[in-house]
Amino acid sequence: MRPSDEALAAVAMLFLGMLLASSPLSAQWVKYPFAGAPRKADGSIDMSAKTPRMADGKPDFSGIWASDDPDPRRPGGIPDPGDASASRHMVNLGVDLPGGLPYQPWLAALVKERTANKAKDDPHVKCFPDNFIRVYGVPHLLKYVQTPGLLLMLNEMNANYRQVFTDARPLPKDPAPEVQGYSSAKWSGDTLVIDTIGVRDDTWIDWNGSVITEAARVREQFRRPDYGHIELQITVDDPKAYTKPWTVTLQQRLVADVELIDEICLENERSLNHMK
Repeated sequence: MRPSDEALAAVAMLFLGMLLASSPLSAQWVKYPFAGAPRKADGSIDMSAKTPRMADGKPDFSGIWASDDPDPRRPGGIPDPGDASASRHMVNLGVDLPGGLPYQPWLAALVKERTANKAKDDPHVKCFPDNFIRVYGVPHLLKYVQTPGLLLMLNEMNANYRQVFTDARPLPKDPAPEVQGYSSAKWSGDTLVIDTIGVRDDTWIDWNGSVITEAARVREQFRRPDYGHIELQITVDDPKAYTKPWTVTLQQRLVADVELIDEICLENERSLNHMK
């Protein structure tokens, strides 16, 4: 289901208002060089250099990342290498799937309603934390910190975080639902395979109002083919919300020589009064 031009314009205006109400996207320590990063002759990072690895030889996903998809805020342009970029999946996560996401009838009707009312009930617009699927598409920096047994994902927006335990621990049998759910990972060669359960019902994953529910099982497959890029495949199996499992592929790129900055959505936020 593709949103109308009017809905896209409304989303863009809402999003722009939030950006103006929050901290700027450029981060602290701008242009402070990453230690040990491979450099070209002009001093820029060699994004196609070899994949960095941990002591055990597995790829190291540590770094600061943003979407590498074409940025809908810059039509016809390419992602800014020094800034966070929005993804074309930000509005519609199923934009590349023939026929779109395979909604159950109740969710198809709800997405149609949310698109028509310009996503006024969007938790992101109301400054609630984003689910991990959604953060890959919105233009906020993500910092990955990888240690033996744990991949920590830090979201610049609202100082949010996600823990991915890489020790292949069993997932809980009866988890109390959380925004980020519960994530356990294992290695398949150089691919980190993450399984997640236990998210909250009605967890938004795009601007259209697509959701996953407590019934969802999500599998992510992370690959870092070189120094500057991550390939991410996401498979969602949620029979409560979708008629069949579906898979999308996303791209991320390293945002070089920057650090995170406080980006607190509620600070000086004034948009909600216009959406009642």
